[in-house]
Amino acid sequence: MRKPLFDFPDVIIHAGESLVKRHPSYKDAKAGDAEAAGDLVSETVMPETIESLAGFLKGRKPLLISAHALEGEGVNAIPEALAELLAEKLSLEIESGIVQTNAVGHTGASGFQRLAWQPTFDGYVIAGREYLIVDDFVGMGGTIANLNGYIESQSGVVIGATTLTGKPYSAKIAPDRSTLQELRDKHGKALEDWWKEKNAHTFDCLTQSEARYLLWTENADRIRNKIAEAEQNGNRRGS
Repeated sequence: MRKPLFDFPDVIIHAGESLVKRHPSYKDAKAGDAEAAGDLVSETVMPETIESLAGFLKGRKPLLISAHALEGEGVNAIPEALAELLAEKLSLEIESGIVQTNAVGHTGASGFQRLAWQPTFDGYVIAGREYLIVDDFVGMGGTIANLNGYIESQSGVVIGATTLTGKPYSAKIAPDRSTLQELRDKHGKALEDWWKEKNAHTFDCLTQSEARYLLWTENADRIRNKIAEAEQNGNRRGS
């Protein structure tokens, strides 16, 4: 259900990863404590990043859509708390009718675990309406890519994404065409055919971080084997 991401704008990240993860409310917020999530967000989001987001929006009024991710200890409360803060500061509305339908457990996951266990979504999308994706963290960008794909498959319009924290290099969602060409040159057409059969999309729908991760892997067989291993570990974890 993904769409090509060449024109996706960089994610606006509000706070450094160490600042967020060392905050005394972080663990409780991640486990579903709404009050802790509110404290975490209000004490780590800076006015400067709110201004940056306002500048990006240029007067547009998208619906804020947060990823309701199920973590090991409960439903992560941080995305919703961030959406509530942004709604208040920027006079925006929140859309709560789109939900994640599976548990992927990406917190602390390896790159191959993130690639193997992709989030899926369901819910009502208003055709033609603009949406801004809100999440707690951007790692490889898969959650943003999948939620973008779902919304656009239902005729919504995703204008961008913002997260509380994340790796600075992961803010770039749009893949470089040169990176994709290197990936194809290194691992061959057979891997992309396998990937399309498995994930229902070509390499054009990868994020920059995903494409780079696959490019840095030694060979195509290792990619297949590591994803199969991650899937098996996930099945054991969920059993």
